[in-house]
Amino acid sequence: MQGQEFVRISVHTLMICVSTWCGNAYHGAVSKSSRRPDLAAMLVPLVRELIAAEQPILDAHGLTMWGYVVLSALDTSSMRTQAALADAIGADKTRIIRTLDRLQDDGHIERQPDPDDRRVRLLAITKAGRAVKDAVQADIQRGEERWLGELDADERRVFLAVLRRLTRHQTA
Repeated sequence: MQGQEFVRISVHTLMICVSTWCGNAYHGAVSKSSRRPDLAAMLVPLVRELIAAEQPILDAHGLTMWGYVVLSALDTSSMRTQAALADAIGADKTRIIRTLDRLQDDGHIERQPDPDDRRVRLLAITKAGRAVKDAVQADIQRGEERWLGELDADERRVFLAVLRRLTRHQTA
């Protein structure tokens, strides 16, 4: 299960990054030497649709996309420093401070001083944080049936295996 969670974190981080950085740059990009679109040209529209489908779910649960990414990352480990968390999700450690503040205010995470270095805070997901993360994840996966339902069982298995493999490679 932890491997699947790590892949989910990577995919969500990728989704945020693609949506933020790519804009319309990849829409329809095709190499002259190839008849197939570039990978980004194929993925960006799907990623945008996935983000658009997830946003109402996140809103209904009172989370941002980054909040969900943080909770997913913290759910796969016991405790992490803010720097280790930022590295795991591909964010700048100062970029996630507001997200961490909100998650703490909402009772979804705890920050504790590191006994080895009082300047460092250790982050952990709370029971309430895990419950909201699990509820969001279940709702998201139900919504993903819109796309996965287009595939037969073998295609779905292969598609998900390939995504896991590619995202593992991307984050290695």
